[in-house]
Amino acid sequence: MKKTSKNPITNKNYQIPEILDDSLGINNFLSRNNGKPVVVVQGLGFVGAVMSIVCANALNAEYAVIGTDLPSESSYWKIASINDGFFPVVSSDPKVEEYYLKTKKKDNFYATYDNFAYQFADVVIVDINLDVQKESSSDYGLSGFNVDLSSFKLAIRDIGQNCKENVLILIETTVPPGTTKIATEIIESEYIKRGLSIDKVKIGHSYERVMPGPNYIDSIQNFYRVYSGINKISADSVENFLRTIIKTDEYPLTRLGNTNSTEMSKVLENSYRAMNISFIVEWSRFAEEAGVNLYEVVNAIRMRPTHKNIMLPGIGVGGYCLTKDPLLASWSRQNINGDGNEGLMMSEMAVSTNDKMPSYAFNFLKSFYGDNFLKGKRVQLLGVSYISGVGDTRFTPVEIFYKELVKNECDIYLHDPYVSYWEELGLVVNQDLNTLNNDIDIVVFSTGHSEYANNKNLIKQLGKLDNLLIYDTIGILSDKEIYTLSKNHTVKVLGRGDI
Repeated sequence: MKKTSKNPITNKNYQIPEILDDSLGINNFLSRNNGKPVVVVQGLGFVGAVMSIVCANALNAEYAVIGTDLPSESSYWKIASINDGFFPVVSSDPKVEEYYLKTKKKDNFYATYDNFAYQFADVVIVDINLDVQKESSSDYGLSGFNVDLSSFKLAIRDIGQNCKENVLILIETTVPPGTTKIATEIIESEYIKRGLSIDKVKIGHSYERVMPGPNYIDSIQNFYRVYSGINKISADSVENFLRTIIKTDEYPLTRLGNTNSTEMSKVLENSYRAMNISFIVEWSRFAEEAGVNLYEVVNAIRMRPTHKNIMLPGIGVGGYCLTKDPLLASWSRQNINGDGNEGLMMSEMAVSTNDKMPSYAFNFLKSFYGDNFLKGKRVQLLGVSYISGVGDTRFTPVEIFYKELVKNECDIYLHDPYVSYWEELGLVVNQDLNTLNNDIDIVVFSTGHSEYANNKNLIKQLGKLDNLLIYDTIGILSDKEIYTLSKNHTVKVLGRGDI
């Protein structure tokens, strides 16, 4: 039986080729873009796909861009969808669709599964996933973890076995400090096997700071970049390339001394943010016990310029970075750059604390009903994405919350304006706020989408129902909305002990 790959956005099935040879398609694309430098982006996920269209719309260069990914059931649809005229990333940023349509008009972006593409690359950008395998305790806290570099090494080897001698390899993937040196050893080994000069190896690291949501494109093109290279020639080449796609006159580049430094910069940056979030968890509980509105407390503290980045309560941390990056750093200390004995304990604790947040949010809900009274309750979840303004359900904290509801035998209804299909759970998601199920007992604001904020129609719609428990896990409801809804319903806000 022939394998297919289903586009979860359009539900269209694409047949995966049995013979993995796309040389004709690649050659035809390059002939239409004759003379243009070729950028190959390895990985067509949430970073790689958008990075591809940014490169295809470079500020002061004309590139022919080829995106590559694996011909697997979970990713082949992205390749076929791009070439079929449908961009595989749904975002609230209108520039995403605008940039993709420009590439279609210019015909300078092509997607493939064939490593043959690396032969023509002047620049290869590595944007593949590097996951952390977590072991969780019964309350979803971290009990152990491991980092497996084998897939990453294979991806780097694919480049080394096919690329030109003087190609620039730019690693954007967030990796444990020391990984670019490992990649360099692999590339040099493959060069030697092919009789190429390792003196011409050019490898750099410049981590992405992609922020899915309304500023998706700008987080790549109009944002500060940190970069480095394995030597001066590599660093200079990275700088020259970045200047073609980033507005460096407004957002100057920062060069660090070596690739260990840039790798550490990314995981330290995200570890700091993860710890900031975990810090507020225990204060949320304290505020609820003390009858305090933690939101107004935090906003008062934020009046001090030095404290503007203190976090607010929430259902939990999700997405691809904050859930794992502190662990990449800790693993590096134990396996690559440290003494091999002790990891970064505070960073690990932050991840463990954040992993528990959805369970805590659920227990806060459960406390209103008792152990046996949630069964059969009809629950409307507003939002399944891990963050506002984007259709990204990877490691979303809503998943743990959802599974707790399932365990308690609730009937669950899903809504998200950016997600039509929850791929990890295989669930269809309603995208129309006007067709919410009216026969519900509990409404949970679980993602802070702007479509839920200051939405008079939604408040009016909820106001017409009887005797709901409205549970706001992310503080999206205003005081006025809470007052209005409280006339007919019970309203609870995570981190607010004053209502």
